[in-house]
Order: sequence, then C-alpha cells, then structure tokens
Amino acid sequence: MIGSLRGKLIEKRPNLVLIDVGGVGYQVVVPLSTFASLGALHSESTLLIYTHVREDQLALYGFFTAREKHCFELLISASGVGPSLALKILSGMSLEELIPAIRKGDLAQLVRIPGVGRKTAERMVVELRDKLAVVDVPQAGKPTTRSQLESDVASALVNLGYDARSVDSAVEKSGVKAGGDFEEVLRAALQILGGASMKKTARAGREE
Repeated sequence: MIGSLRGKLIEKRPNLVLIDVGGVGYQVVVPLSTFASLGALHSESTLLIYTHVREDQLALYGFFTAREKHCFELLISASGVGPSLALKILSGMSLEELIPAIRKGDLAQLVRIPGVGRKTAERMVVELRDKLAVVDVPQAGKPTTRSQLESDVASALVNLGYDARSVDSAVEKSGVKAGGDFEEVLRAALQILGGASMKKTARAGREE
C-alpha cells in the first residue's frame, strides 16, 4: 500500500495532480486545501497518500499534512461518507471550521457543504464528535498547547480503539516534550491507559 509519494509535480488541477516518481506518473485526487499548498509545476512535491481499493478501482488520495489525512480517514469511517464525499467536505470547509462544527453539532453549518444533507451531517456529529477531539485545532484567542508529537500519539491511540477523552488525559500525564521519542511516549501513555482500565475493573468487582 502506498503511504506517501515524493516527486516532480507535472500536472496540477484543483482536484487532481500528477506526480512523476522515478519515471512513473501517479494520478492523485486532492482536496482544495492541498492543491493550494502545493508548489509550482515541475517543483518537487511530497504528498501523504490514502490508498482506496475496490474490486474495480484503485484510487490515490493525497494530502499535504498529516492532519488533513487523519481527518479524511475519520470522515470516511462515518456511515454514508465515502472518499468522494469526504474530499468534497474537506474542500468545502477548512479544518478550523469543520472540526468545531462537528464537535458542537452545528448542523446548519455542515449542510452548507455541497453534497452533505441533514442526515449525513447528523451521522457525522454522532459518530465523529469524540474521535475529532484528538485533532488539534486552536480556538480563537486560545494558544495551541499540544505538540505535533502529542497529536501523533493521541491519533495512534484513538486508532487502537481507546476513548478520546481518556487518551487526552493519558497523553497529558505522560509529560510529552516536543523533542521526545514517539515509541517511548506511546508506551508511557499505554501504561497510563492500562492502569486506568485495571482500576475500573477493580472498582466494578468491588461493587458486585
């Protein structure tokens, strides 16, 4: 499976780019945010790739940042949201607007996105509200305190199935530093989450 591509940007359209990697041209579908962030034609470009495989199709979706890719993966995990609609959502609203809208349940704002009806917006809110807690979007007037390493660790833990609120607490308690080691921080957070789980089990046993 392709995880990233780095090569010469030989074609660039608002929703599609062509990257030459060692003589092989890869067509990659991109959201408008990624399109706007790419350099000029014939420049060296790097995209993070989500590979979508179906019986009759293999499509590559490209993203300029890990946060964009993570949000895309969360969006397609919601019922009724496929890759094409997820791309329209990311193109129709910035992450700084989209994530708070989902977390606050702002349906009026979500249905303004082309292709998103009320039922789809409601499913997105119900299924993604807690998952999006790990994606770092600063609020107005509030400085961002989570480092990229913290965000990466939190994202990995949520993907492993841990509750987003518990993950936030565990990452904070692990004392992450910007220059720390990912695996070391991940292990520390897992130990904290494991300890919390054991305490819950012990309490449940006493209550019985």
